[in-house]
Amino acid sequence: MREDKKKIRDTLRQRKDRQSPEERFEKSKEICRHLMKMISPGETVLVYTSKEKEVNTVPLITMLLTYGNPVVVPIIQSEDVSLRLSYIRDLGVLVPSTFDVPEPIGNEIPADGADVDTIILPMLGFDRRGGRIGYGAGYYDRFLEGYPDIRKIGIAFSCQEMESLPLDPHDVMMDAIITEDGVIFKRG
Repeated sequence: MREDKKKIRDTLRQRKDRQSPEERFEKSKEICRHLMKMISPGETVLVYTSKEKEVNTVPLITMLLTYGNPVVVPIIQSEDVSLRLSYIRDLGVLVPSTFDVPEPIGNEIPADGADVDTIILPMLGFDRRGGRIGYGAGYYDRFLEGYPDIRKIGIAFSCQEMESLPLDPHDVMMDAIITEDGVIFKRG
């Protein structure tokens, strides 16, 4: 299964690479618009901070902060392949860090996973059964093992859809998946 996932990841990276930065940004704004319809006032949202070629989360974080939602971002701890959490109140605190992912290094406001209502996850690929394939390190799967009740929303571009993904037993299924086309999958 590891070899299958590697081939799928390679295919999905190529698909994402075909999009221009402008196209990615326009689609990211559409994804944000669809996603905000699913977020309640006051809901604490853990959202990844995007790097190049991912769904850009700056519009989402900006809207959440504008509406007064508590925003939490992950900080990658590569030593033990885990995530540390921090609240942010301003995008200006984010600086490129591990894997060039923007993180609030030096401006952390510690957060507890138990306080998170919804997590917005990056996806390299997805299927319409709620399956998600990430980049392969398992940071989010490990984090979510400790917090199974957090609502999990994956966001991706429609070009990242696969008919079916090979999933391991430890792979976490999404509660919802959103692309620029809208809500593609919703559990229940």
